[in-house]
Amino acid sequence: MKIGQRTIDTINDARIDTFVNRVMSSKTYQVGINKLKATITTGAATTRCRFMLIASFLLAPLFSYAEVSKPNIIFIMSDDQGYGDVSAFNPNSKINTPAIDRLAKEGMMFTDAHSASAVCTPTRYGVLTGRYPWRTRLQKGVLGARTSKLPDGSISVGDEPLIDGKTLTVAQFLKGQGYDTAITGKWHLGFKYILPKDTAIDKSRGKYYDAVPVGTKIVGGPIERGFDKYWGFHHARQMGTWIEQDEVTYNLENTDEMLNRITVKAVDYVSDPARKAAPFFLYVPFSAPHSPVVPSKNWIGKSGINKYADFVMETNNSVERILHALDKAKLSDNTIVIFTTDNGTSPSARIEQLIAAGHHPTADLRGTKADIWEGGHRVPYIVRWPGHVKAGSTYDKPVVHNSLFATSADILNVDLPNNAAVDSFSILPALKGSEEETHPIAIHASVLGHFAVRVGDWKLATCKGSCGWSKGGDKNTPMQLYNMKTDRAETTNLFNEKPDIVAQLKQQLEQAVYNGYTVDGKTGSNDVPVTIYKKSKVKSKKISH
Repeated sequence: MKIGQRTIDTINDARIDTFVNRVMSSKTYQVGINKLKATITTGAATTRCRFMLIASFLLAPLFSYAEVSKPNIIFIMSDDQGYGDVSAFNPNSKINTPAIDRLAKEGMMFTDAHSASAVCTPTRYGVLTGRYPWRTRLQKGVLGARTSKLPDGSISVGDEPLIDGKTLTVAQFLKGQGYDTAITGKWHLGFKYILPKDTAIDKSRGKYYDAVPVGTKIVGGPIERGFDKYWGFHHARQMGTWIEQDEVTYNLENTDEMLNRITVKAVDYVSDPARKAAPFFLYVPFSAPHSPVVPSKNWIGKSGINKYADFVMETNNSVERILHALDKAKLSDNTIVIFTTDNGTSPSARIEQLIAAGHHPTADLRGTKADIWEGGHRVPYIVRWPGHVKAGSTYDKPVVHNSLFATSADILNVDLPNNAAVDSFSILPALKGSEEETHPIAIHASVLGHFAVRVGDWKLATCKGSCGWSKGGDKNTPMQLYNMKTDRAETTNLFNEKPDIVAQLKQQLEQAVYNGYTVDGKTGSNDVPVTIYKKSKVKSKKISH
């Protein structure tokens, strides 16, 4: 069939419009496209046809470019590594972390960043949902495991997912924006193993070595919460079990294999040529340096202090391997790398040995993992984004892990549903150089479910003492008030001296809890009734973990 010139011109005009619309979002092409548009409007058929010949070659690659130009995101989170266990945050550190320090030199350090909780499970919930974990059924502690027999004789072992099916995750959101989504590492947000009839978990190998039979399926895990790919394990007491996608594929002989396995999968994922075809979100929650403190043979003795310090050094090496893989794949320039930790240092690090060697794992902060004091939840936080975040910069206002979700949406210029990421404030303005506060309010929680609220320089803890595992504290007031600008070590309780500030912070905390959200314009509700003010007492003896 013969097609007339007018029809060809019409088709070509439509193709030009499509081409222009797809690339106009890229500032790199703005000037060139505008010049081409000016040429096209002359109506010169020959010029238009020549342009379309060029466009026909460029169109497909640029479609691909438009997708890949969305920045990749890698979120690395170590386990139980304290604020002072990253040498960039602790000038007096005796543990060197050069790879993590490299990120700080090439990106932005957040010196007042916090996990949503002072322990594991709830922190991870906040990272992935942008919602405070105490809005869920988990009001204290971490998830455990329950065993029940199913009608067909199979055995269900585990807990219901803490992230329910109605709550949008950052992985689901990014997947909807064209991202490939993957996790390698620790989940600890609840799922169930479905063991075939007449099988059982092997618990004979020790506290941390639980081995679930190979071939066992899991229900309610990462694949059902927005991740395309999953390699890893559930939590520290099941480190004998390796999972791929939704099935147990391997039983580890030694738990010192785990960190390397996680790292290898991260490196392999980044190195895969498929990463250049579409943007990706890689979540890397390490197993280390959480207990069991098991550095591999090549790292034992490296620090000259103790095994925990060795394990921190090996964790740093895992970061280095991932960064090297990014460099080798030539993906660094278009990849946002975030490094942080899930809470403060655990007593299992043998803190007294570290201090004797001159190393303070919480730097100058008070408390440890589990506590409402800063050492429990103030964590290292670094963002590197070449060409967007000023190298060697610092942001000193409060931020919370929950910010990942809103920040991702802000970077992509996508509006989130009103009921999603209800406690997630974007830190993009800070990344662009603004010194203004991004978080009008931040709420912390201890292992026992006690709250602290932070507004500006003021922090109110709604309990006595550490509200966690550490001993000591002021017995003379029902709560604690600290000025974090002048006293971040929390040495001077101003509760009695500043009643107006106490009253104001209590009102803001109550409003944030009972509203069901902290971000203006959001809608939400708590899954269960939340008790803000709980009984507490100062511990006279430190709890060992």
